[in-house]
Order: sequence, then C-alpha cells, then structure tokens
Amino acid sequence: MNNIVVETEKFATKLLNEKLETSFLYHNLTHTQRVVEKATELAEHCELNDDDKEILFLSSWLHDTGYTQGIENHEEKSVVIAKDFLKLKAYPAEKTDAVCQLIMATKMDYKPQNQLEKIIRDADCSHIGSKSYFEVSELLRKEWELLCNKTFTESQWLDQNINFLSKKHKFHTPQAASNWDKRKGKNLSELLKMKKKLDTNNKKLSQKKEELIFKKNKVEMPERGIETMFRVTLKNHMHLSNIADTKANILLSVNAIIMSLVLANLIPKLDNASNKHLIIPTIIFVLVTVASIILSILATRPNVTRGKFTKADVANKKVNLLFFGNFHKMSLNDFEWAMGEMMQDREYLYSSMKKDLYYLGLVLNKKYKILRLTYSVFMIGIIVSVIAFAIAFYTSGAAR
Repeated sequence: MNNIVVETEKFATKLLNEKLETSFLYHNLTHTQRVVEKATELAEHCELNDDDKEILFLSSWLHDTGYTQGIENHEEKSVVIAKDFLKLKAYPAEKTDAVCQLIMATKMDYKPQNQLEKIIRDADCSHIGSKSYFEVSELLRKEWELLCNKTFTESQWLDQNINFLSKKHKFHTPQAASNWDKRKGKNLSELLKMKKKLDTNNKKLSQKKEELIFKKNKVEMPERGIETMFRVTLKNHMHLSNIADTKANILLSVNAIIMSLVLANLIPKLDNASNKHLIIPTIIFVLVTVASIILSILATRPNVTRGKFTKADVANKKVNLLFFGNFHKMSLNDFEWAMGEMMQDREYLYSSMKKDLYYLGLVLNKKYKILRLTYSVFMIGIIVSVIAFAIAFYTSGAAR
C-alpha cells in the first residue's frame, strides 16, 4: 500500500472518530472500513492497475467524510474535504478529480458510468449481500430516527427493505453479483417471510391485544438497534484491546531477544581493556531494552478487583455485574440472585452496560498511552544507542 493511501486512511479515521456525531450509527468509521474492505476485494477480482486501485481506495476512505459537517449534501461536502486534503498532499490534479467523481458516484440515484464507479457503488452496498444485513439495517433505521426524524413501524420498515432489495438495488459488477447475490436473495427471502408472518399475526390479533403486546415489549425488551449498538461497540473495543496486546507482545519479544544477544555476545567482551569504550553505549542500550520490556509488561498486565459485592450494592445499583472482576469471588447462588435483580430493572441493566463500555474504554486509553510511550522509548533509545556506539568507535579509533 503506497504512502498516500496510508495517509488518507489515517486522516479519514481521525476525522470520523473525532468530528462525527455519535448519532451516526450506520454512516461511521465501521461502515467506511467495510466499504474499503469490499472495494479491495472487488479490485483484486477485477484485476485493476495500480493507479485505479489507488483512486478507488482514496475514494472509499473519503466518501463519507462529509457527514462530519451534516447530512445534507454530504457527498459535495466529502468532495470539498477530499480536494483540500489531497491538495495539501500535492496529489496530482487529474487524479484528485477522479477521486471526487467516484465520491459523487455514491449518490443514491446515480447510475455508474465506468468500472470504478460500479465497484465503489457495489462496495458501498455490500452489506446487502452479507449475513450481517439485518444488524446493519437496524443501525441505519436507528440513525434515521435520531438524525432525520424518520420513524417506521415494523411493517413499514420491512416494506422499505423489500422494495429496495427487489426493485431499486442491483450489483453492477459481475464479481459482486457472483459473490453476494446469493446471500442477497436469502436476505430478501427472509424479509418476505418476516413480512408474511407479521401480516398474519396482525390479522389474528385485535387492536387492543396489539397495544398490550407493544407496551409490554416496550417496557421489558430493549430495542434491537440499541442492542446492536452495544454489541458492535463492545466488539470494536475488544478488537482494539487485542491489537494493543499483540503490539505489546511483539515489542516484548523483540526486546527479550535483543537482551539475550547483548548478554551473550557483548557484555562478556567488556572485561577486555581494549573494549572499555563500549561500556557506556552498552549500558545505554541495556537500559533502553529493560525500560521497553517493563513498559510492555505494564501495557498488558491485568488488574484484578476485589471480586465481591453485597446485596446492598445490588439494591443501590452500585455494582456492575457484567464485569467478572466484580463477582469472581461470589457464590453461584448470590450471583444468580443479583443477575435476576438486574435483569428485572431495565434502567440498572442499561446502566451496567454503559459502565462496562466506559471502563473498558478507560482500560484501552491506558493501554494505548503506555504502548505509545513504549514505542517512543524504544525508538529514541535505539537511535541514542546507535549514536553512542558510533561516537565510542570514533573516539577509540582517533585515540589509536
């Protein structure tokens, strides 16, 4: 992957993370990453040349950045953001125009005119042919409710999806049709079954019974959009935590190998008087390596809490039962009782889920801060060590 694509990925990721409203449950960084992933997959199947791949990847990363400035005319806003960024990077004007054209090709009613436009439109709607279609669809529904003041009954939402899949949408590239049409057909079939089942139930139930069921579900059951939001967010948090642990383990292994080589090969030679000029550089090198190892361990070292709670804690909603550290020393009976209490209290349940995400975010923040410090220490320490060795050799040679 060339530098401009990497820089664009970093720019788009930072912009969407920092500037995009949290109400964008569908058009967010996760969606952009999915579009890039599917565009990459289609690009390989279509055997695009390097220039076309570059333009496609830049467009995929930048196509929804306009949402950071609002929903209206977001494609045009994305084009402005793309032009400003690519101009800053001295990207060729003709390629910039091609990127902007691809961004505009993602408009809902636009008919693609060439292969790249077909690919990006297929990638933008790739969730239609995936197993996660229903979860992603619920995120879009919730986003419309929050931002566009569009509310749908279950029947209206099913009709909207059935109409879009059966009449309005089609995959434009043969590769996308081959990969995703089969799953799209299954999703459409499932929508039709759900619609048929809903219509049948509506005919059998009286209006009064429908209202009672609706009120009961509204009170006792969380909305699927909220469930999906928690599930996706938790999954992203765990993925980031795994990345941090992997990076720390890599750095720990590298420094352990370096330490072994230093102890085995370099330090024994320091007893020789002719090598005394290497003592200070070696000390610097060893200290840097030890510091990197310690910081890597700190980044991955788990914290264990007291693991107990009282019935008063549950009654006052002071304990988060979704985190193992709060109950691992409790008996099974006490834990089952506490979970039953929490599940009966919707407010307590949602509060625990929010706290779980919040404290997991704090842990991630700590991990990444230590990890960034570790890499900085390692990088600067290696540079200083190399300079120290160079000076030592130079002064030793000059003395001779």
